[in-house]
Amino acid sequence: MFIDILNIVLPVFIVIALGAVLRRVNLIDQTFLRQTNRLVYYVCLPLLLFYKIGTADFGANFNAALVIATVGAVTIMFFSSYLFATVRGYAPQVRGVFSQGAFRGNIAYIGLAIALNAYGETGLTRAGILMGFLVPFLNLFAILALLLPHRGSSDHQGGKFWLRQLVYNPLILASFAGIGWSFFNLPMPTILDRSLHIATGMTLPLALLAIGGGFSLKKLQGDLFQAAMVTFCKLVLLPLIALGLLLLLGVEGIDLGIGILIAATPAATANYIMAQELKGDAELAGSIVMLSTLASAITYTIALFLLRTYGL
Repeated sequence: MFIDILNIVLPVFIVIALGAVLRRVNLIDQTFLRQTNRLVYYVCLPLLLFYKIGTADFGANFNAALVIATVGAVTIMFFSSYLFATVRGYAPQVRGVFSQGAFRGNIAYIGLAIALNAYGETGLTRAGILMGFLVPFLNLFAILALLLPHRGSSDHQGGKFWLRQLVYNPLILASFAGIGWSFFNLPMPTILDRSLHIATGMTLPLALLAIGGGFSLKKLQGDLFQAAMVTFCKLVLLPLIALGLLLLLGVEGIDLGIGILIAATPAATANYIMAQELKGDAELAGSIVMLSTLASAITYTIALFLLRTYGL
């Protein structure tokens, strides 16, 4: 069982490490990473989500209880983390970053890869459908967490700008396009199916290489104690909350495992970018991303050990 778990977790982090090595020896540079991130975010991942969800049996892969429990867990963590940061008297630029890091995970890059390794194509499809419903809430709560501390200020991007980013998010659009295609059982022409099969094969490797290439211990700056608290909330408390809600709603089998693995994703790299744009503490955001990504190799191993122990 331990070897099985290592076979799930290590490949993901080995590819991330490869990206870091390639960046270190200058085989890839910052320009390549910036372009790769844009390619993955705007083209590769939307194609992957549309393809995997659109060709799946929606009735067999959609679980409303899984979606409700996962969204519920994120909602609880958003409000509780923001309230905690407020009560503690954290500065406005820290408050939103603290809250965002506690609930918004890197589902697209790491979560889907772990789900694929753990449960195969079925896991990837179900995780993709779950992501399609979850991402709008993650983005909305992230915007609220970062804007609320600065309400009344006029020197930052307004709420309307970020709501447009939410509505036109390519991952959301692709997910719902795939859900619609699957729900109405539309046929996938052979030429389109084969083209998407080829094009989507590069998505997860490129995404993981981009994470590794952008990895730098220099980003471990700011208040590391706060970063550690957020990492604990994201990697331990959020999966436990999700587990409680999943069991309460009767979710079991693969869907229970997927719900926990998606909840246990490390903080999203987009958290750092949004912190810069919305007057958040970018140094703290970078520390949370780096620390949670490193720690997730351990927490994923423990989570998978427990899931396998109970036959999941």
